[in-house]
Amino acid sequence: MAKLRWGILATGWIADLFVQDLLDNGMEVAAVGSRSIEKAVAFATKHGIRRSHGSYEALAADPEVDVVYIATPHPFHASAAELCIAEGKHVLVEKSFTLTGAEARHLLDLSRKHDVVVLEAMWTRFLPHMVRLREALASGMIGEVRTLVATHTQDLPDDPAHRLNALELGGGALLDLGIYPISFAFDILGKPSEVLASGRLKATGADAEVSTLFRYANGASAVTVSASDAPGANRAEINGTEGHVEIDGIWYTPTGFRIYNSQKNLLEEFKPAEMKGRGMHFQAIELERMVAAGERISPILPLEQSVAIMETLDDIRRQIGVVYPSEKKSG
Repeated sequence: MAKLRWGILATGWIADLFVQDLLDNGMEVAAVGSRSIEKAVAFATKHGIRRSHGSYEALAADPEVDVVYIATPHPFHASAAELCIAEGKHVLVEKSFTLTGAEARHLLDLSRKHDVVVLEAMWTRFLPHMVRLREALASGMIGEVRTLVATHTQDLPDDPAHRLNALELGGGALLDLGIYPISFAFDILGKPSEVLASGRLKATGADAEVSTLFRYANGASAVTVSASDAPGANRAEINGTEGHVEIDGIWYTPTGFRIYNSQKNLLEEFKPAEMKGRGMHFQAIELERMVAAGERISPILPLEQSVAIMETLDDIRRQIGVVYPSEKKSG
């Protein structure tokens, strides 16, 4: 399989981590683009990247780039992805996929029009323990899944001007933290038939805490809790008719889990193997596999599901009273 040449759009913290994982695992990073040429050059120098661009447009048009990783704040995901798709580039878009469900559906339409891979960079989906977990559940090891519980709570900066608390930058616990357990619930149980949500807001209007209850047509349910000002253990569990799964903290990073039967006897213990980096390269491997195979929809995270997740996040925000400034303008 020929290596794809990666371009990196934006040079923040998450881009730095992602690029290091790519390089540590033998993948090719050809170029970086920023709205500041100085930042692009500094990033390229740090990572040994050959080409630097002082605009997103220049990166998107670079003929030596096959695929672009988009690492901007949430409100700019859709516009950056649109630039790259229009140039025929495959894109890996950092989660949350977009700011709204409408933006996500627009990218889905563009991916079909231009026949490129568009994949959400929800790295947890692609980690080894999640791959094995899906296999175990599909084999019926715990029977029919009845409940799922997952949390993602951290103690993050409370500066009102910080990206995480600024509504104009998509700030709030939901898009940065809640996306993890909510995507997990979609992964295991699919799209819910009913969504109930409650939240606690900061003075900026951004959500500090969000709790959700998903109900499904078959009677199953999923509970998620996310908060940006209350650190926790960040574990997850799945209960079935014939057993249960306990995923170690921090469940959304490379970790282990244990499967028990209904008599609480241990059936399987999964322990993570040593790896280079944080494990962010697995999502890149999946995108490269899709391109080589001529596939456009990942079985691990179908683009239609990324759209459905964003539409669900829209519903959750309506219930807790979070409205982004761009929505007020468009409304």
